[in-house]
Amino acid sequence: MSQGGARAGAWLDEGLRLALHQDGCRLLEELLGDPNLEMEGDECCPGEKCHPNRIKEMETVLGTVRLKRSYFYQPASGAEESQGRFPLDQALGLINGYSATLAKLMCRAGAMASGYQAASADLKAYAGLEVEGRQIQRMVNLKAAEIRSYARQSPSVQPVKPVEVFYASVDGTGVPMMAEELEDRPGKQEDGSSSTREVKLGCVFTQQSTDEEGRPLRDPDSTTYVSSFVPAKDFGPLIRAEALRRGMALATVVVLLGDGASWIWEIARTCFSFAVQIVDFFHACEHLTTLAEALFGKGTEPAKDYQDRWRAYLEVDQVGALIAEAKRGLSHSTNAKETLKAIGYFEKNQSRMLYGTFRANGYFIGSGVVEAGCKTVVGQRAKESGMFWSVSGAEHVLAVRCAVMNGDFDGFWDKPGTLFTELRKAA
Repeated sequence: MSQGGARAGAWLDEGLRLALHQDGCRLLEELLGDPNLEMEGDECCPGEKCHPNRIKEMETVLGTVRLKRSYFYQPASGAEESQGRFPLDQALGLINGYSATLAKLMCRAGAMASGYQAASADLKAYAGLEVEGRQIQRMVNLKAAEIRSYARQSPSVQPVKPVEVFYASVDGTGVPMMAEELEDRPGKQEDGSSSTREVKLGCVFTQQSTDEEGRPLRDPDSTTYVSSFVPAKDFGPLIRAEALRRGMALATVVVLLGDGASWIWEIARTCFSFAVQIVDFFHACEHLTTLAEALFGKGTEPAKDYQDRWRAYLEVDQVGALIAEAKRGLSHSTNAKETLKAIGYFEKNQSRMLYGTFRANGYFIGSGVVEAGCKTVVGQRAKESGMFWSVSGAEHVLAVRCAVMNGDFDGFWDKPGTLFTELRKAA
């Protein structure tokens, strides 16, 4: 096909789509303007006054639909304030003048695009919808709490059969914040201030098998996420609730993966005391580097040799031998204080570093799933260049993003009860 023919074909598609949308809007106006249309509450209650044919423009996925509906007004009486209602608006489930279906698209685009302006551009490109980025942002902020509540209370997603190994993993990552969210907060900038606030991310996933070499295989599409800016003591119950929703109680073995952060292991103590606790192997190796360099000096041959030697110890459950050798070297340490701190890390996490045993049992020994989640769930949406958030704004968009990625988002919008839902069933 020639270039001119391709352009003509594209114009035909676009023209037909616009015509169908215009016809759909007219049909909706006729249907919803039918005086015989029945809906709950479309009659006067005692003391109310009816004002018919009040005009409102409703934004839908087809375009703007002009509504004529009745307004019922209850004047103030005694201590009771005046009240007004639009039964048609309530029956349609309108959200700030948007249909529920359009509101759903706005929330999804706002959560999954790289920014609100990008979400606006996506809606226009994919569906021909003209919605400003700031309106998408308002919709996300308006509906996020309800979506999060629905996701946390939605029916359990229980596995078909008992899970062999059930994993929970927790991490944190900084999100750039507006100045007012950072007042008096210490940080890592040169002046001691902070430019971010930590959002905590937890994930759960399952494993039913290993490969031919005994390496664990994560079950496809089994990973779900929970995010929040709440303190660790409040985040633990959130990830535990998600784990229970996902069938943790049916698991043969439960494993908690994390780096060496003390708040993670406090969550393990309070919410996953029954779990096998594993420090991420690669974080442990990073601390080996710190320990070896504190003892022998950065970049020295002895530091490199002992780093390799101690890594081999880790792989065969010899953490105790590693600690003993490091302590014997304290007398000629280049930095005794740093050395003691590094040794303390291994002493504190010794039972979580039995990597030979963990591998023999076919467990994951790395927290790469949650670390990748920090990039895909949080970073790709909340840490783009030039972004600065309020805590509530970031909390909202990440809550919706988690609901989409977890498969809970559509269920929230499919709740019965609106006139659109009943019309769709009838069709």
